[in-house]
Amino acid sequence: MADAVISVVVERVAAIIEDQIRYEVNLVRGVEKEVLDLSDKLNTIKNVLDDAEKRGVKESSVKNWLKKFEDTTYEMDDILDEWNYALLEHKIAEAASPKQKVSCSFVPSSCLSFNKVSFRRHTSKKIHNVKAKLDQILKEKDDFNFVMHLPSIDHMPKSGRVQSTSSIDLKKVCGVDIEKNKNDIVRKLRLNGDTQIVSIVGMGGIGKTTLAQLVYNNTQVKNCFGLKIWICVSDPFDVAGIARGIVESVTKQIIPPNNSQLDLVLEKLRDCISGKKFVLVLDDVWTEDYNKWEPLKINLQYGAPTSKILVTTRNERVAKMMGSLDEDIYRPQQLSDEECWSLMRRISLSGRSEEECREFEDIGKKIASKCQGLPLAANVLGSLLQFKNSWEEWENVWKSEIWQLEKAEVDLFPHLVLSYNELSPSLKHCFSYCAVYPKDSRIYAESLIQEWMALGYLGSITRNGDVELKGRGYFNNLAMRSLFQNFEKSGYSGEQIKWCKMHDVIHDFAEFVRKNNVRGEMRKRSCQVCDPWLVSHVQEYRSIHWDKGTPPLLCDCLTSVRVLRFNRGLDGPLPQGMEKLTHLRWLKLSGTCLSKEDLKIISRFYFLQTLLLATCSLEEIGEEIGNLVKLRNLDLSENKLLKELPESMCSLIELQILNISMCSHLIGLPQGIHRLQNLQHLFIGGTPASRRLPRGLGELSGLRTLKLGWLHVGNGYNKGLLKKLNRLTGDLRLEIHLRRSSDVEDVGEAELRNKIHIQTLHIKFKDERERSSSSSLWMDVIEAVEPNIEKLQQLEIKGYKGSRFPSWMSSPLNLIKKIELSKFHEVSSLPAMGKLPFLEVLSTWQLKELKVVGREFLGIESHVVAAFPKLKELTFMYCPKWSEWEDITAEEEEEECVVVMPCLTRLTIYSCLHLKELPHRLLRKASSSLRSLTIASSSELVKRYGDDKEGSPWRSISHYNPHLHLYLSI
Repeated sequence: MADAVISVVVERVAAIIEDQIRYEVNLVRGVEKEVLDLSDKLNTIKNVLDDAEKRGVKESSVKNWLKKFEDTTYEMDDILDEWNYALLEHKIAEAASPKQKVSCSFVPSSCLSFNKVSFRRHTSKKIHNVKAKLDQILKEKDDFNFVMHLPSIDHMPKSGRVQSTSSIDLKKVCGVDIEKNKNDIVRKLRLNGDTQIVSIVGMGGIGKTTLAQLVYNNTQVKNCFGLKIWICVSDPFDVAGIARGIVESVTKQIIPPNNSQLDLVLEKLRDCISGKKFVLVLDDVWTEDYNKWEPLKINLQYGAPTSKILVTTRNERVAKMMGSLDEDIYRPQQLSDEECWSLMRRISLSGRSEEECREFEDIGKKIASKCQGLPLAANVLGSLLQFKNSWEEWENVWKSEIWQLEKAEVDLFPHLVLSYNELSPSLKHCFSYCAVYPKDSRIYAESLIQEWMALGYLGSITRNGDVELKGRGYFNNLAMRSLFQNFEKSGYSGEQIKWCKMHDVIHDFAEFVRKNNVRGEMRKRSCQVCDPWLVSHVQEYRSIHWDKGTPPLLCDCLTSVRVLRFNRGLDGPLPQGMEKLTHLRWLKLSGTCLSKEDLKIISRFYFLQTLLLATCSLEEIGEEIGNLVKLRNLDLSENKLLKELPESMCSLIELQILNISMCSHLIGLPQGIHRLQNLQHLFIGGTPASRRLPRGLGELSGLRTLKLGWLHVGNGYNKGLLKKLNRLTGDLRLEIHLRRSSDVEDVGEAELRNKIHIQTLHIKFKDERERSSSSSLWMDVIEAVEPNIEKLQQLEIKGYKGSRFPSWMSSPLNLIKKIELSKFHEVSSLPAMGKLPFLEVLSTWQLKELKVVGREFLGIESHVVAAFPKLKELTFMYCPKWSEWEDITAEEEEEECVVVMPCLTRLTIYSCLHLKELPHRLLRKASSSLRSLTIASSSELVKRYGDDKEGSPWRSISHYNPHLHLYLSI
C-alpha cells in the first residue's frame, strides 16, 4: 500500500523544485540534494514493495516494517506540504501585489508565518530526521531478503492456492439459489449448438467451485458428455500445464513435467479430444490476457461442436475475455441467515446431544448473521465453534469482529488474500481504504474517488481530468473483481455505478489488511486528550469519518488528517482545534449550520481540493474563499438563503466542479466566470441564476456537464452561449422561446450538431407571439436545432407546432433507444421510425392532428424487412383525431423474413376516441413477445375488444399468445 504514497512523494519532489525555479524563489536553498537523495532511497525501497506487501499479510515483522516505512513516507509528504504551502503563499502574495517585486531569495515574513532563516532551518532539520529514519529502514530491508521486480500476476507460489477437485461433500451444500443455478447451468450445457462457454462469477467464498462441482457430478451431465474433465487453473495461467492436465485426464496417463514443450502438448490435446463431446471445467481462472487463453481455445475447438466449457472466476472481465455472453454468466447469490445457520449447525454441533443443540441455537443464529450469506464464512465459523464447548465461548465469537478471530486468518482470509494479491499497490491502497466507511453504508463512487485523490492514491493532480478517469477505472476494477456489491447504476443504459456496498466479510478483510498488528501499537502512541481510537484511525487512514453528534477534539497529534467527513452534520460550531488541520485536502460539512467565522477558518485550508458545504444555511460567501486556489470541487447546493457569489471565486483557477443547484435565491453567477478555464461540471438547476447566464460562461470550452433544468434560448436568452461548449456530455435540456424570425438564427448558433457527446436531448418549445406563429417558422426552428445523431440515445420533443417532422429525424439515429413526442399541434402522420435499429421505447402524447398511422411508420422497404427490431414499449395517448392504424398485408404476415416488433412487450392506447380497430396481422406477428395490451378511455376499441368469446376480434390476436393480457378501462 505504501507504493501509492511513494509515487506521489517522488512526483511532488520534482514538481516543487521545478516551482522554485519557475517562480525565482529559493525557500529551502541547500537541501535540494538531500531531497533528491531521499527520492532515490524511496525508489530503491519501492522496487521490493510488491513482495513485501504480499508477505506482510501474514508476517508481522514485515507488516511492522511496512508500517514504519509508510509512516516515514507520509512524514516526508507532510514536509513537502509545508514547502509547497510556502510557495503557495508566495504566489498569492505576488498575485495580490503584481507591481511589487518579491525577493528571489525568500518570501518576506509578512507573507508567511515564518521567516526565511527559521523556515530553512526548520525544514532542513525535518528532512535530516526523515533521512535518518529512511537509512534505518533501508538497513532493515536487507534482513528480509525481498524479491525485486516480480511480475504482478505471477507472484503467488503454488503453495498459496489450494487445488480444487471435482469431489463434493453434499452435507456442506445448502441454499435454494444454488439448486436453481445448478439446474439452469445443466440445462444450458445440455443444449446443442456451437461450443459454448458458461461462467460462474463471484467473490471468494461465495460458492463458485461448489456450484461447478454440483454441475459436474450431475447425472444428466454425466449421461450427456462422453468426456468430463476437471482442471484447477489458479495462477499463473500455465497453458502447457492446463493442456497436460486435460490430456492426463482423458488418457489416464501421466506426462512427465519435463515433457511440456507447448506445441507438442497442444498436439496431444488435439489428438485426445478430436471429434469427442466433452465438458471441461476450468476452476479458478484469473488471467485477463487473451493471448494466454487463445492457444488453448483454438485447440479445444477440435472437440465435437456441442462440447461445453464451464469457467469459475472472481473477475467478470475474465469471463468476458474467454467468450461468455452476458446470459451465460451466473452469479451465485448469498445465503439467507437461516441457510448460513443450517450450514454452521451441521459442522459446529455434529455429534452433540439435542439438549446441547438447543442450548446453542439462539447464539448460533446470531453468529450466522455475521457470515452475511457467505458459505465459506459459515464453514469457517462452524469449524471454529466445533471446538468451543461453553456458551460464553460462543458469545465471545459473536461479539468479536471476524477479522479478530483466529480461524479467519487461517482459513477464511487466505481465500480473499488471493484476490487482494492480484491488485496493483495503488489498487490495494484504494481497496483497504474502504474500511473507513461503516459496514453496510452506501459508498458513493464519485465521493470515494475524490477521497482517494485527496489522499494521493491516484498520483499527482492534473487539470485534464485524467486523475478522475483513473479513479473511475480503479473503482470499476474493484467492482469487476467482486470486491463491491449491491450496485446502483445511473444513466439510461445503467452503465455507470453510482453507489455500492461492501460485503461485511470483505469489509472485515479490508480492516484486517489495514489494522492487524497495528491497532495496539497505535493506541500506545495516542495522546492523553484525544480518543485513542481517533488517533489510531487518523494515523492509519489519514482521515476522519464522524457519524456521531458530538465532534471530536482535534489536537496537534491529528494534524496529518487529509480527509474529514461529518456524515450527519454538526450539532454545534466547528470542532475545537480544527484550524490546526493544515494538511486537509477533502472536507465535508454538509448539513451543518456554519457562521462567517467558520467560513474564515475553512478559507485557511490552502490545500483543500474538495469542499462540500451543501445545506449549511449559508447566507453569504466571503471574499476569502478565493484563497482556496487548490480547490477542485466546491458544493454549495441547497443553501436556500444564498443570494450571490463573490467575484473572488473566479480566482479558483483549479476548480473543476461547481454545484450551486437548489440555491433558490441565487440571482446570478460571477461575471468573471470565464476565468475558470478548468471548470468541467456546473450544476445550477433550481436557481433563478439559470435563466440568464453570464456571457463568459460560453468561453468555458472544457465544460462537460451543464445541469440547469432548462436552458433558455431564443428571444434574446443566452445568445451564442452553447456555441463553443462542444464537450458537453450526458443530458441537455433546451427551452426554445419563439417570438420572431431572428430566433431561428439564435437557435442555430447553439450548433448542436457539434455536440458529439450529448446522449439525451430534451427540446421544449414556448410560443411567445401574440398570434400563433406560422408553420414554416416552426419548421425552420426545428431544423435549426439539429443535434449530432452519432451518440444520441434519448430524444424528447414537446410543444412543436410545425406541420411535419424535421428532416434530421429521417437520418439514421443508430443509437437512439427512447423517443417521446408530446403536444404536437399540426403533424398528421408519423415518420418511418421502424428503421431505428435500437429504439426500445416510443411514446406519443397529445398529437392533436394525427389521423393515420400508415405503413410508412414501420419503415418496411424492399431491402428492409425488420421493423422496430428492438422496440419493447409503444404508447399512444390523447390522439383525439386518430382513426386508422394501417395493417401489414397477409403475405407479410406469413413471410418469415419479414420481422415486425419482435421484442414488443407492452402496448398502451389511452384516450384515442376515434380509433376503431387495431392492426391484427401486425399484432399476431409480434404476439410471441407481447405481454400487456392496455386500452383505456378509448370507447370504440373497448367496445370492439371487450368480448372474449370464441371468434371475437380479441381472440384472433390472443390465441397466438396465451401469456398476453388485455387491460380494458372505460
